[in-house]
Amino acid sequence: MKAVMVMFDSLNRHMLPPYGCDWVHAPNFKRLAEKAVTFDCCYVGSMPCMPARREIHTGRYNFLHRSWGPLEPFDDSMPEILKNSGVYTHLVSDHYHYWEEGGCNYHTRYSTWEISRGQEGDSWIAQVKDPQIPPAVADRTGAGHWRQDWINREHMTREADQPQAKTFAAGLEFLRRNHHADNWFLHIETFDPHEPFFTLEQYKKLYPHDYAGRHFDWPPYRAVQETPEEVRHCRYEYAALLSMCDAYLGKVLDLMDELDMWKDTMLIVNTDHGFLLGEHDSWAKCWCPWYEEHARAPLFIWDPRAGVAGQRRNSLVQTIDLAPTLLEYFGLPPTPDMEGKSLRATVADDTPVRQAGLFGQFGAQVNVTDGRYVYMRAPARLDNQALFEYTHMPTHMRRTFGVGEMQSVTLAKPFGFTKGCPVMKIRSGGKGRSDSPVFHNWLYDVQSDPAQQHPIEDARIERMMIDHMVRLMKANDAPKEQYKRLGLKAPAR
Repeated sequence: MKAVMVMFDSLNRHMLPPYGCDWVHAPNFKRLAEKAVTFDCCYVGSMPCMPARREIHTGRYNFLHRSWGPLEPFDDSMPEILKNSGVYTHLVSDHYHYWEEGGCNYHTRYSTWEISRGQEGDSWIAQVKDPQIPPAVADRTGAGHWRQDWINREHMTREADQPQAKTFAAGLEFLRRNHHADNWFLHIETFDPHEPFFTLEQYKKLYPHDYAGRHFDWPPYRAVQETPEEVRHCRYEYAALLSMCDAYLGKVLDLMDELDMWKDTMLIVNTDHGFLLGEHDSWAKCWCPWYEEHARAPLFIWDPRAGVAGQRRNSLVQTIDLAPTLLEYFGLPPTPDMEGKSLRATVADDTPVRQAGLFGQFGAQVNVTDGRYVYMRAPARLDNQALFEYTHMPTHMRRTFGVGEMQSVTLAKPFGFTKGCPVMKIRSGGKGRSDSPVFHNWLYDVQSDPAQQHPIEDARIERMMIDHMVRLMKANDAPKEQYKRLGLKAPAR
């Protein structure tokens, strides 16, 4: 058995032709939909970047117990399970968070791995002299990050020098070298089309438009304050980078055609989450609710055992299903701690695997969907006081927890998935504003209102969604204070 997973970051479902977009140039995504099954109801679980990747490894939700961080000592890692069972696993990536403290042990679970440097202010090129930075549209946070990105850009004047190009080149080299062999899993992962939307002129030319404003390809994480012209321009910058992603996806499809790999190789194409480009008068993610643009993700799967291509699936699936799907494909069972389900039967004939699914970000709203309704449950108090991190790996994105944070550590009893290990319990912050939409409850019918413009009030539906939420939180062995912070009654154990 052989499998390839091509993963993009911040890939917007609503901007892909297979999902109804008629203006983005992405012919290879359309071609992919003709060769695979397209999922219409795929939701993420834990967000953003590394929490989503922990789910890909472990097949269970991350965000109710912990924020961003590495794999835990008690975690089941799908690539590692495959490796230990005789399946060769290889990661090629330019996702630079893997090489920071907050993602430091994901790549080491593979048999081998390769990296490409330079994305989003990656601490790569050493240069004391300041680069030439065009005026930004908005004040930048993390100016050092912004400065480093422009230093890196000076060393990427050719497409072949860009991280995405290098990543796919390494993945294609693996396929050419190993396609005759059996029993391997290749994970090709690019940070694109994550911001900044840096790409070269041949992709920008696909979206001609009049624009005389300031340089703007890196939107801030806040409400839109820019002009309509600036918003439109930034969307085109994103689209240009998406078109570059499409071109490199095409190279994978071309090679699978050339090497006749469709007969014996699974292909999964996925993402961690989407990204707001002015929708809901917002940029980016994390500070705002996880709307459909974020949480409803593109997913394509070709399973040579089923041989189903060019069809769509309506069953509700999630990121947590990827680990069990790949394990089952290689003849291995999911571990007892995995909450996800294999999608083999769903690919074949749309067999459902769940009634509802959770999604969200640590410390923000907890969201639940049944595929038609989305219910966003907010913290009951603005200070978010009843919130703790449970971890053996107290690490933020780029550094370990500070001394002040660690001074609050107590030891908590094991959870059902920690394999008998007690865990650190560390108080978390998380204050909010009363006018923030993250600190309100929202209920949407995304079947009749896919853009989520008109929240509904229906006590019966809200009660149904709360019941789904509590049931799934219990199955995840959520900490009891999560119910308290959400103003919910904890179920009996």
